[in-house]
Amino acid sequence: MFNARLDQLPAYPFPRLATLLDGIEPGQPPLVMSIGEPQHEPPAMITEAMVKHASLWHKYPPGAGTPELRDAIKNWLDRRYNLPKGMIDRDDHVLPVAGTREALYLIATTVIPQDQPGPKPKVLLPNPFYQVYCGAAVLNDAEMVPLAAGPENGFLPDLDQIDAKDLDACALFFLCSPANPQGAIASRAYLEQIISLARKHDFVLAMDECYADIYDSTAPTGALEICAAQGGNMDNILVFHSLSKRSSAPGLRSGFVAGDAKIVKRFTALRSYCSATIPMPVMAASTALWNDDAHAEANRDIYRAKIDIAEEVFGNRFGFYRPPGGFFLWLDVGDDEAATRKIWKESGVKVIPGSYLSLTDANGNNPGKRFIRIALVHDLETTREGLTRIAKALES
Repeated sequence: MFNARLDQLPAYPFPRLATLLDGIEPGQPPLVMSIGEPQHEPPAMITEAMVKHASLWHKYPPGAGTPELRDAIKNWLDRRYNLPKGMIDRDDHVLPVAGTREALYLIATTVIPQDQPGPKPKVLLPNPFYQVYCGAAVLNDAEMVPLAAGPENGFLPDLDQIDAKDLDACALFFLCSPANPQGAIASRAYLEQIISLARKHDFVLAMDECYADIYDSTAPTGALEICAAQGGNMDNILVFHSLSKRSSAPGLRSGFVAGDAKIVKRFTALRSYCSATIPMPVMAASTALWNDDAHAEANRDIYRAKIDIAEEVFGNRFGFYRPPGGFFLWLDVGDDEAATRKIWKESGVKVIPGSYLSLTDANGNNPGKRFIRIALVHDLETTREGLTRIAKALES
């Protein structure tokens, strides 16, 4: 009656966290810093655009998005990554999606071969990782190959250590930069290497760049920048972007996929059968957001200020470092579950154990076991309060 592959999925992090903390009465008023849900005030242009286009609620939205939205996305990519004129075609290379979670999942259905003879195709992914990568692999009957992304290799998979057999069997490689949860940013050289591997071994590189506009000092290089430097060739490459983090609008459920025209065309065909489309007023709001960079810059300044607070509170304790990108802290606490329970009991702050965001390897090692993830999604005052409470709990 059910898809047996569902039983192969690891427990999802947040129900697992609820079980871990069940029965513990927090010692102070509860504060949630476990989930990456931005609490900044969304830009007013969202409401303005949706009100202006409210008459469009009665229309079925086009699956490929409006021309205006695709133009806004194309123009943002050109500005953000200094792409040459004509490299991105709004109709061939850009596909708006109802949030990148479903897109990251469904790209696996698009590109992982089914029922082919021989060993299962493989999906390579960083470890720790965003959980949808795992679901995409398992439910498409692929073999997951988690690649440790710990402090010893800069919190990114060591590309030189990947088994050539895994690369040969790889159908899809997920990579997040800036990384969730560690904030690591892939360098130009790193991206050049992984793009070269994608083409040499003929797998699809799915670059999750949803935190691209949240960074400390240096704007992260994007995969399409590397493609541009190589003459504009986007073969085997897709990038995924969202307004959830850039524009503090996770409830908008609006993002896009861009890259290899052949894959975008096939992906569009799949989504015609199974995907929700973005409502027309939401597309109008999304168009306004992608056309505006000022609100994203102001948003970035707030996150920098919160990193400043974190640096003041933690200093050089608990392995604190300024994350180059994103808005998570990845603290070394020794025992992630014990620390999470202690923090909740003594401070009332909810964080998430790093092992819940990672897979345990064949040797019993979990690269997230020593760490907790803290989401800096609240206002400055609340952030300071939460981090101070966490520090006191860890010190006691």
